[in-house]
Amino acid sequence: MSADDIEWRVSEGLVPYPDALAEMEARAAAVRAGDARELIWLLEHEPLFTAGTSADPAELFNPMGFPVYDAGRGGRYTYHGPGQRVGYLVLDLEKRGKDIRCFVHALEGWMIDALAELGVSARREAGRIGIWTGEGAEEAKIGAIGVRVKRWVTMHGFSINVAPDLTHFGGIVPCGLADFGVTSLQQLGKNQGMEAVDAAFNRNLPRFLNRLHVSQQVA
Repeated sequence: MSADDIEWRVSEGLVPYPDALAEMEARAAAVRAGDARELIWLLEHEPLFTAGTSADPAELFNPMGFPVYDAGRGGRYTYHGPGQRVGYLVLDLEKRGKDIRCFVHALEGWMIDALAELGVSARREAGRIGIWTGEGAEEAKIGAIGVRVKRWVTMHGFSINVAPDLTHFGGIVPCGLADFGVTSLQQLGKNQGMEAVDAAFNRNLPRFLNRLHVSQQVA
């Protein structure tokens, strides 16, 4: 199961969220049926908020006029918008070990590896969702994760703040974590464009896939 078996798609412009959701649902069904390749899809959205299955309405206190969508993924509220790289993964875990915890851990590792190439030291934090950077008063979240697994096929994925309008996060409690701020590559002085971000993820894709368990049927 190599990266060559996966479609790597990068969309230009802003992809409407309902279109992306419908595409993921259809692609996941086709992957499960054996009628389509797995997919890693990199894109940007128009400004919007999404609600995960654990979202608390009290944590959306200022929608700012942006649309709010029920995402169907795990997690709480998050923001998507221009300047943020969103990655959607439609991967078949039936062929990759049937281990959701391993998948999420590998996804975190992929984000950390890509950010390291871009000059940002990032990490996991116990008890918190997402990817973090900085220490003390400078500690902030730079990447978010929210996934759904349906019939052992993954949907949704991650987002990395490249150069979004960080004030837009002020409409929500991001991922339910009120005590911490958000940051971006731009705010950290790493003025990398989307192409550089995509290339860092692409270079680290084999390592991400190698971290996933492979079932005995495939081995």
